Amino acid sequence: MMKKLRFLLAAVICGISLSAVGQNQRPSTRWHIVAADRPTIEWQVAEGDSHDDHIEMSGLRMSVVFRYGVAPDGSFRLNRNVIWPMLRTVPNNTHASLMRRFAWDPVSQIAVDGRNLEREQVRRIRLDGSLTVESDWRCGRDGRFALRRTLFPSVDAPACCERYELTNRGERAAWVEIPAARATLRTAEERGVAGSYEITSELQGDTTLLLAPGASVAFGVFFSGRTAGTAPLELSIDDELAKRRARVAAFQENLILETPDSVINTMFAFAKIRAAESIYATQGGLMHGPGGESYYAAIWANDQAEYINPFFPYLGDGTGNRSALCSFTHFARFMNSEFRPIPSSIIAEGTDTWHGAGDRGDAAMIAYGAARYALARGDRAEAEQLWLLIEWCLEYCRRKLTADGVVASDSDELEGRFPAGDANLCTSSLYYDALLSASMLGRELHKPASQCADYRRRAATLRDCIEYHFGARVEGFDTYRYYEGNDRLRAWICIPLTVGIYDRSRGTVDALFSPALWTENGLLTQSGDRTFWDRATLYALRGSYACGETERTTDFLEFYSARRLLGDHVPYAIEAWPEGSQRHLSAESGLYCRILTEGVFGIRPTGFRSFSLTPRLPARWDHMSLRRIRAFGSCFDLEIRRVPRGLEIRVLEEGWEPVRRTIRDGGSLEIKLR
Repeated sequence: MMKKLRFLLAAVICGISLSAVGQNQRPSTRWHIVAADRPTIEWQVAEGDSHDDHIEMSGLRMSVVFRYGVAPDGSFRLNRNVIWPMLRTVPNNTHASLMRRFAWDPVSQIAVDGRNLEREQVRRIRLDGSLTVESDWRCGRDGRFALRRTLFPSVDAPACCERYELTNRGERAAWVEIPAARATLRTAEERGVAGSYEITSELQGDTTLLLAPGASVAFGVFFSGRTAGTAPLELSIDDELAKRRARVAAFQENLILETPDSVINTMFAFAKIRAAESIYATQGGLMHGPGGESYYAAIWANDQAEYINPFFPYLGDGTGNRSALCSFTHFARFMNSEFRPIPSSIIAEGTDTWHGAGDRGDAAMIAYGAARYALARGDRAEAEQLWLLIEWCLEYCRRKLTADGVVASDSDELEGRFPAGDANLCTSSLYYDALLSASMLGRELHKPASQCADYRRRAATLRDCIEYHFGARVEGFDTYRYYEGNDRLRAWICIPLTVGIYDRSRGTVDALFSPALWTENGLLTQSGDRTFWDRATLYALRGSYACGETERTTDFLEFYSARRLLGDHVPYAIEAWPEGSQRHLSAESGLYCRILTEGVFGIRPTGFRSFSLTPRLPARWDHMSLRRIRAFGSCFDLEIRRVPRGLEIRVLEEGWEPVRRTIRDGGSLEIKLR
């Protein structure tokens, strides 16, 4: 009873109620799900409902952050920050992408019977891979019009695209005039790596027509960038919109999640978009970038190697897989016989590096991600290409072992924002998992059996050392200290759970979901602080499922998903707060998907055509499926259904008869594809 009272008090302090989490209810929401067959959410704007938000969308040659909202008078507010990652500025560092903000309102250029549209009232805003705004307008005494704005990035051109469609809702025809307009800004030559750049704002109008009642007229607006002296872009707004919709639809053709929870299904579908769209066609190849108006045309050992690359094989997107291989190839350039650390980040389209936080445990991150990627990808040639990098990173980590047998590093992925000591729990846990994956990958590549066995022995020893060095009672919980001398709970105590170390799982999960760490926005980085990073929450949810805390974790997953998908800042996982104002960094969406693939479904790669499966079907669900999984060199469905004897597993592989097995609830199964 006292424990429940303490939880209630702390939950009130953190902004959570017991009804919101403990009893499986949702947080308050602004948006609702529209379509069941594709990711679509909608905000139906009531009178006086004023609110602002921001969302990032990306294409191969640009990215854009739309800052949008509804003013108290019902009008739409919009500011676009367009980023061109391959138009490099001086100095050519991590943040040297050309970017400009545009507050220009093309609607102000429209004339109806010689007058401007006025008294806008936004009716609804929709997100479905583009941003659509529908509003009503007046013109004069009896003119009534509807306007639909559709905002999105070009798939393959360096342009932000906007389609405007005006419909006459009145009872009489009206003369509509839409001008053609083009404004070009030429940047200073000395401030660009390639000299001067030209930024063009273009309204493709040049239209005068008598618009009958019920009729519509559409036009396009583009914000584009190019190197001075190159040919201007010639774009069709309808063609660009069709390509964007086709690209978004392609993400939904594979790795389809089906559960009884529509919010989780829809958040998963949205997460695939953000995870896979943020890839840029740089001179150094396809480079996945976090985004956030800061991180483009560059790769990191955590965001790319560790977070997103192990996910791409499951989605089967060719651009994603190629970007993963490209990132590992870039890191491999920095292997050296002296075993100096690999740079944390390779920037400026692959032409430079950043290593400002020292050794963050980057070799462990790369080995972990590369080995998991190679196994799940199931491509022998790619795996052979990655093997030397994995070997080098594992040897680097071995040489960094302390007297206690854990891996020393200068910092961790938070780069000094919070203390990490001389050796942290995250680095050693990733190294442990990498050793296990490497032993399985080596077997597939017919590497010496003695080498594979040595990796397994080293992993077993490291597991004991992790318990000895990091195992501790912290703030009343039998869990882990994050580093020697750490006496406060840290979010990253979840890491061992994600790599199959469950020795302290009960105390760790209790700590993670306690009021000391959990808030309405997920996990605090450190107890007693106010900072949160979604990546820690996403890891914690995955790890809590993996260790079997299914029912409790489902409460928190449902709460988190509803808040991120349908709350006030939607529809993706975010980076952090207060840093970055909750930017929609891309790899975090990949981590959300991995909660389901690796946590709920319990998929762990063990070979090019094999994986272990430990499904965690919540008691409130009677079934769940992942369809068209593109990993392990195949395309297959996984169906999990509760039956009287436990869980029925069905594996449906294209071209083969279905495989059906029954396991006890909580049990595991080794799957070999054909």
